[in-house]
Amino acid sequence: MAYALFPPPFTAPAQLLQQLQQQGYAVLAPSDTAAWLGCSLEALEALAADWQHLPPDDFLRDGGRYRFRRHASMVVQGGQVALQAHRAHWQPVDYNALHGGMQRWFAPMLEATTASTTWQALVAQVAGLSQDLFQAGARQAPCFVEAHQFRIDTASGIGRPTPEGAHRDGVDLVAVFLVGRSGIKGGESRIFEARAPWGLRFTLEQPWSLLLLDDARMVHETTPIQPEAASQPGVRDTLVLTCRSGGFQSQP
Repeated sequence: MAYALFPPPFTAPAQLLQQLQQQGYAVLAPSDTAAWLGCSLEALEALAADWQHLPPDDFLRDGGRYRFRRHASMVVQGGQVALQAHRAHWQPVDYNALHGGMQRWFAPMLEATTASTTWQALVAQVAGLSQDLFQAGARQAPCFVEAHQFRIDTASGIGRPTPEGAHRDGVDLVAVFLVGRSGIKGGESRIFEARAPWGLRFTLEQPWSLLLLDDARMVHETTPIQPEAASQPGVRDTLVLTCRSGGFQSQP
């Protein structure tokens, strides 16, 4: 059975802020992602080596063994990125019916990654965009950023990038970078207006494509992935940043 691949609705970098304000989402092509971040595409691609050695996610309530991840928390203020002490990732059940309400202590991101110039520029730029959108451009106000490195594999047949289904994250801005995909079919991005019967579906295929979402306005999910060939498992790697004003989400 053939699967239709719908191309992403790419946005020109000059229209990024306006697109997010008007539509609640924006998608950048890889070369535009690099230009917007102020680094080379080669520098971004160099980060991908980190995804080869992610430890397993031990908190999957569906019993799956298809997800691997690392996590880090940062505060960005005045364009400066400050790595925070390692902490648990927590979401309320209202936003994550499957994994909400539990302290999830994922493995920390590697210091060699979080200290790199490319990483610092990437986080500062995404946080600055969130501040422009949700904090009236107050770059001196803190922006609380969580980073998640994900690998979804198909060693057991099916991998689920979003086992919780279509959801919001309870933050201001969500940034989803496709780091790479190989040997898979599926993995379609689906975004929906939270308060209207409207949606888009497309597949991020090019490494370092970027999907940006106004989390209050848009619900999102990624469809399961399967191996293209049963004898050869495939993978889908992503980097997800969430930005929030007022503090990190934490258990009451």
